[in-house]
Amino acid sequence: MKRHLLVLAAVVVSVLTGAPGVAQAHVKAPADFVDLAKVDPTILMDIRYKTFHNFVGRPVNGYVEPLCIVTRPTAKALKVVQAGLRRKGYSLKMYDCYRPQRAVDHFAAWAEKVDDTLTKREFYPDVDKSTLFEDGYIAHRSGHSRGSTVDLTIVKLPAAPQPRYVPGQPLVACYAPVGKRFKDNTIDMGTGYDCFDPLANTLDPRITGRPLANRIWLRDAMAAAGFNDYDLEWWHFTLAGEPYPATFFDFPVARRSLV
Repeated sequence: MKRHLLVLAAVVVSVLTGAPGVAQAHVKAPADFVDLAKVDPTILMDIRYKTFHNFVGRPVNGYVEPLCIVTRPTAKALKVVQAGLRRKGYSLKMYDCYRPQRAVDHFAAWAEKVDDTLTKREFYPDVDKSTLFEDGYIAHRSGHSRGSTVDLTIVKLPAAPQPRYVPGQPLVACYAPVGKRFKDNTIDMGTGYDCFDPLANTLDPRITGRPLANRIWLRDAMAAAGFNDYDLEWWHFTLAGEPYPATFFDFPVARRSLV
């Protein structure tokens, strides 16, 4: 019994101190997490996991409000990127920011239900759902849960209206031509967001012309502000020197989470 109590105490201490690899179960975020909209209200938001328009096909666990929560250094760096884009008549648009561990668990549970293919036609038309873990599209840990990884794109200003997704509407492959796939108001990046396909790789050789130039523009703008790109997803970036490189948090995406 004494040994069990010591093990339990060690687990509790590791959670409270943010030991490497631990999923934090705190209700509140650390003090250096912020609402990006309060740091730079000009950045556009399209937080997909609070909506039905995502690869799960329903709002994702942990997304109480459509907020972009990030660490303060990440917010400051994004503000720098935004300033440069706005001088050229463009804006960042955020798809996802901090992602609680419970959302990552939701993704994993969804992936294991291989008969749930509600969104296959748009998000993974050529991928067998049973291989999503093996192919690296779904994992049990995400850098987003550390608070310094973001998914985003670029929008030309003034931002064009974006049609509201209606659950049950016909879906079109995420790699379809820009005029046929979901009418996101992003500049053409060659695929839609969260496209589970090699065409979403930043430098996939089949992506050429303007879409390729747009991807490189986004990558270079983010790199100049201190972000590292993920070459398998053109929309995915992580702040270099992130403050929590090995801690995975699980507070909900909600204003009440911020201290």
